[in-house]
Amino acid sequence: MTATTTAQVQGPAIHVHGLEKSYKKLEVLRGVHFDVARGSIFALLGSNGAGKTTVVNILCTLLKADAGTASVNGFDVATQAGDVREAISLTGQFAAVDEILSGRENLTLVARLRHLKDPGTIADDLLARFSLTDAAARRVSTYSGGMRRRLDIAMSLIGNPPVIFLDEPTAGLDPQGRIEVWQAVKELAGHGTTVLLTTQYLNEAEQLADRIAILHGGRIMVNGTLAELKRLLPPAKVEYVEKQPTLEDVFLAIVAEDGKNGDVVNDRSVGTDN
Repeated sequence: MTATTTAQVQGPAIHVHGLEKSYKKLEVLRGVHFDVARGSIFALLGSNGAGKTTVVNILCTLLKADAGTASVNGFDVATQAGDVREAISLTGQFAAVDEILSGRENLTLVARLRHLKDPGTIADDLLARFSLTDAAARRVSTYSGGMRRRLDIAMSLIGNPPVIFLDEPTAGLDPQGRIEVWQAVKELAGHGTTVLLTTQYLNEAEQLADRIAILHGGRIMVNGTLAELKRLLPPAKVEYVEKQPTLEDVFLAIVAEDGKNGDVVNDRSVGTDN
């Protein structure tokens, strides 16, 4: 393995310069540039087909760029692919868990495959970290979408990779599941892991990211903190209005109330005289 240098430790966790990628006549990436600081959450925001997954696949050495350079944890993705793979973990758009096994068995299996000592302790620590201890012995087929995704992220952390890629981590989840995953992602950065998150959900990037880059038309259109991006537009006109709760607010409040009461909430009819 290549020895880690001081420059690799002190430089950005991810460095991308001039990435280009085409599929025949379709130009997917047309000169993409960005850096990701160590221990931060970086959101790559864009609509479907913007090229977010293509960027991630290049950085994970699953795809070769046509032009440009990129490094992860100080290692060049083209010439030091093996070192890059040892430094990263990738969680795709669908949870890669074995539904027949329990949550704990999934974690211990991965730890054993990586030849780590004391896989049981590693599994128990991750189950506690992602609030899955109570469900440790249950088959994953009985887990909710949010629980499966949290287990998937926990599995990707076995071996303590310094950089993790989350490609659309909350796709298909309900509001409660999305919030569970958001908490797990914040937990990652809190432990010093660098996170590159791709998403098409604006509120997800707003909730999680230290920096946000908007990918559109194969290029990074803007890149900055949320405050910096908001300053690109003129200040909003101040108006005093009554703020109405969103449907998501109502959903989460009712679910939380049901959990506190321990009983099923009675059927509520809205907008009737009954």
